[in-house]
Amino acid sequence: MKPFIHNDWWQILQPEFEKAYYQKLHEFLKEEYQNYDIHPAMNQIFEAFEWTPYQQVKAVILGQDPYHEPHQAHGLSFSVLPGVRVPPSLRNIYKELESDLGIKPVNHGYLEKWAKQGVLLLNSVLTVRNGQAFSHKGKGWEQLTDAAIKALSQRPEPVVFILWGKAAQGKISLINTKTNIVLQSVHPSPLSANRGFFGSKPFSKTNLALEAMGEKPIDWQLPEHVEVTSSGQAS
Repeated sequence: MKPFIHNDWWQILQPEFEKAYYQKLHEFLKEEYQNYDIHPAMNQIFEAFEWTPYQQVKAVILGQDPYHEPHQAHGLSFSVLPGVRVPPSLRNIYKELESDLGIKPVNHGYLEKWAKQGVLLLNSVLTVRNGQAFSHKGKGWEQLTDAAIKALSQRPEPVVFILWGKAAQGKISLINTKTNIVLQSVHPSPLSANRGFFGSKPFSKTNLALEAMGEKPIDWQLPEHVEVTSSGQAS
């Protein structure tokens, strides 16, 4: 099988791609991409793994499924492409970041800088039909992303798992809480953020945990401006 994740995640996840559930998912996705508008683009499905190699993961922010409106999703939880309006949950994440660390919100939602520093921005489901939230739930993606969470949990180097909301917190059974750090709060969605997300200080707590492990903390300050180059990549 030719690798389609181009770093050490391939060795971790390759056995999953050979299992019957993934073969079934693969056939389902071929049909979906042929017949519907699916997000993200096919070449961005595994972007979270591409940008944050297994051995470089310091923290994980778990999401549910990709944004389902046009031009938003690009393979990372909570992140949107440059030029797209910052979604409400991410606006609340920025508000908490400012409250927690004094970092002013930027005018975009492109979280590449976090990913490249070791923050795995992982959705439990990696694709979605346009305009239909959770339309690819229960099709097999959960088994693949659960395998990734388990692999990180078992790594000798601890990881900070940031679990926002009930769906993310449902993954705690996959995590060895004795050897890893788990930070939990309600989801940053406008429907719930006032019930305990604001004031939870996930960013400073993550950095304190990393420093206690002897790791370099995350610089959560995003660049003020990002632009998409002709190749489709932001700069």
